[in-house]
Amino acid sequence: MIDVEGLEVTLTGRRVLTGVSLTVEDGAWLALIGPNGAGKTTLLRALACLIPWDGEITMDGADLATLGRRERAQRIALVAQHPDLPDDLRVDDYVLLGRTPYISHFGSEGAADRRAVAGVLDRLDLLGFAARHLGQLSGGERQRVVVARALAQEPMILLLDEPTSSLDLGQQLRVLDLVAELREAGGLTVITATHDLTLAAAYADRVALLSGGALAAIGSPSEVLTDERLSAHYGVALRVLRDPSGALAVIPGRPTLVPAVARC
Repeated sequence: MIDVEGLEVTLTGRRVLTGVSLTVEDGAWLALIGPNGAGKTTLLRALACLIPWDGEITMDGADLATLGRRERAQRIALVAQHPDLPDDLRVDDYVLLGRTPYISHFGSEGAADRRAVAGVLDRLDLLGFAARHLGQLSGGERQRVVVARALAQEPMILLLDEPTSSLDLGQQLRVLDLVAELREAGGLTVITATHDLTLAAAYADRVALLSGGALAAIGSPSEVLTDERLSAHYGVALRVLRDPSGALAVIPGRPTLVPAVARC
């Protein structure tokens, strides 16, 4: 379980997050939504200990800041929105980097590590790309490789920053279905930042709306995703529809702008 209390982040002299407090239970899927600049990526980077913060972040009662880098890497994996991908590195070698937290400083990968990589590549339809270099891949293929590396890390908590932004609809669903399967099978906890509100409603059991660096709302998709709230915070008219099965879809309402709430 992750507990965030009074989280504040200041970057280059500007307050990006202010007083964010939330709890993510073991095995939960929390979707972070909100307009550009709301603080979604910053929150994920703080949870991954990539930037300094004020406040408190604990994982199963342990202060995240006190954990060693290897121990954190065995617990938390981040799929960044714009990762650094060396063009001349092979796909299988890049995904193998996800096994680094389990390899001793003077050791090398073993058969179990190679099997873990092959299994993830297979499940993401990437086995045929294993020997290819990253520079030879399309944007969508590279995005799947980044997800594969994170899954090879076998984390307890998976942080996803716009993980399907470069994927076609079929690949989006394959990636998210795999994450959902791993969550159900092994208790994986998922926190994802996304602009796709419909996919957020389909996969997440809780949604946190960030606006102006603060937590504006948190709850189930049906509680948070309402016409009035979304329209106010996104500054455009949005409608939330429910199909007979209960699934939610967010669509544009009308093209006229509506007043946005004040942002920091």
